[in-house]
Amino acid sequence: MAKSATKPTASPTDRAAELRKELDHHNHLYYVEAAPVISDREFDKLLQELTDIEKAHPELATPDSPTQRVGGAPIPGFEKVTHKVPMLSIENSYDEADLRKFDSDLKKTLGATAKVEYVVELKIDGVSMSLTYEDGKLAYGVTRGSGGVGDNVTHNIKTIAAIPLKLAGDKPPKVFEARGEVYMTKTEFARVNKEEAKKRAEPHKNPRNLTAGTMKLLDPKETAKRKMTFFAYGTGAMEGIKIASQVELVEALKKFGFPVNPHSKVCKTIDEVIAYCAEWKDKRKTLDYETDGMVIKVNDFAQRERLGFTAKVPRWAKAYKYEPEQGTTKLGAVVFHIGKFGELTPVATFDPPVDLSGSTITHASMHNASWVAEKDVRIGDTVVIEKKGEIIPQVVDVIKADRTGKEIVIKWPDKCPKCGGAVEKEETGTSYNFICTNIGVCPGQAIKRLEGYARRTRMDIEGLGREVATQLVDSGLVKSVTDLYRLNKKQLLTLEKFGDLKAQNLLDGIANSKNRGLARLLPALTIYMVGEAMAEVLVEAFPTIDEIIAAKPTDLAKVKGFGPERAKFIREYFDSEAGKKIVAELKELGIKTTHDKKAAPAGGLPLAGKTLVVTGTLVNYDRVTIEQAIKDAGGKASGSVSKKTDFLLLGASPGSKYDKAKELGVKIINEDEFRKMIGAS
Repeated sequence: MAKSATKPTASPTDRAAELRKELDHHNHLYYVEAAPVISDREFDKLLQELTDIEKAHPELATPDSPTQRVGGAPIPGFEKVTHKVPMLSIENSYDEADLRKFDSDLKKTLGATAKVEYVVELKIDGVSMSLTYEDGKLAYGVTRGSGGVGDNVTHNIKTIAAIPLKLAGDKPPKVFEARGEVYMTKTEFARVNKEEAKKRAEPHKNPRNLTAGTMKLLDPKETAKRKMTFFAYGTGAMEGIKIASQVELVEALKKFGFPVNPHSKVCKTIDEVIAYCAEWKDKRKTLDYETDGMVIKVNDFAQRERLGFTAKVPRWAKAYKYEPEQGTTKLGAVVFHIGKFGELTPVATFDPPVDLSGSTITHASMHNASWVAEKDVRIGDTVVIEKKGEIIPQVVDVIKADRTGKEIVIKWPDKCPKCGGAVEKEETGTSYNFICTNIGVCPGQAIKRLEGYARRTRMDIEGLGREVATQLVDSGLVKSVTDLYRLNKKQLLTLEKFGDLKAQNLLDGIANSKNRGLARLLPALTIYMVGEAMAEVLVEAFPTIDEIIAAKPTDLAKVKGFGPERAKFIREYFDSEAGKKIVAELKELGIKTTHDKKAAPAGGLPLAGKTLVVTGTLVNYDRVTIEQAIKDAGGKASGSVSKKTDFLLLGASPGSKYDKAKELGVKIINEDEFRKMIGAS
């Protein structure tokens, strides 16, 4: 009897390589081609087999293995990364006339006879992301951030199966930066809300906010539990590849293994653009992901280069935003939320809830007492609801023709609904509101102040948002911001949803905030009319908190941009018992209450008396940071070129300022020359 031939068993090395190739292929079919050929269960079996092999043979695990998507160990915090090419925003337009002007302005620059082709794409409502590949392998993923600097979120990016860990093809470019949008489908958003219903007091508001919050998680295993996805639509830094148009770019992205949105169109005229935008006004609601408009881009990259940029946006692109969707329902009741200054904000509860832009709206803000009086809003009224920016719901009008006579005038409380303190009417010019006078005691105010204190632009305490602030205040652990610095892990572990890791991360964030400095501390203290920008100006004049406390109102009023009114609020804060108590406790707890002024060079500031104009995009600076760098070096940053301009700082894709500078004979410098001038490394 002849023996049947048997296939030799593959070695672990060969089988692991085979499985990685097969899993990458199925991921591509699922996310890029939208044509899967195996079930989720079959895919999971293959993935588990590879996981088992890599566990048994750790030396076979590779950074680009599909097993890396389940998430590794938590990271301690976010590294800041400077974008090699800034991630600029796109200017919005809202009607047909805006789009026609956009087309007309382009042709003025390119020439009346120029043929301009547009690519029109859906504007995905997600989180902008930059993905850099070096020699074909994912090096890092970075959020848009300020446009110049973002957060390194590679640990979370690797959990998104739609994003390739290595570029497809045998000869990838040396450097390729793909840009696109991380988003969550409506189906996944509903699943997460249902799954977390027992853990959260309120459901997540919308897919975009949940996506943004998920991308900022420090534990990738938690990120992996929420299935996010990705569409690629742009590029930044590139080496070893040349692309001449948006159409070519989309083809390159697909070739490299990125999913791209299928609903884009090449339009040869602005009339075609307008028609395509109109076509998607209602059709977009049938999609399983949120969109908030369309993006119109010049197809030809050479034309883009000629068109250049303004100070903030590219001239070759425009975002077309649809009118906010509106709905009507009945105002069932009104509750009052307390703001950081004690202001009572009326919040409408709807009966029944209204479906709007893909979500069910149960309540929305009604601004303030003046607005309610002006609109004569009453309980029982039929009201018009819309989403501001398709995100924040608000009441915009009342349909008085629907009144039956049974509607009830809204009555403002004479006692704070959060603390029972006295409520007083406060008038400001022609408007007014009602205020809880229990300053420093009211827990409603404390929650808002705590949330504001922890903001990234202030004391930047990771993990301290609205929900945690509410827990800390309602539990009695925190009454004032200074109580944050007395918290310990044992206390935090008594709070719902606080495990050891979450508690330690919060404590680390609080400890790190001690050295932010006076410019960040002042706006964090919630002093009326003193925000981030004003605080930076104030600390240049008074670099210690003691100097501010000692300053007379007339001295404070002389600070640029302040004046008597702002000076009065500063004095009132530091003269109050609550203000004095907080300052004393901040010092006792070791929080930095001084501002480190940069020492002037021995020979004076390098740009003293010089006026600089910036055009184009820079590698190391966004618009805010370059203006600050010029100012720190003693110079003046101007927005227009004139005979008084000393230098034009030239970046990539410059605008008309470059031509004006050449015409006037203004000295033109590049970024490297600028950095040498100011002594930057």
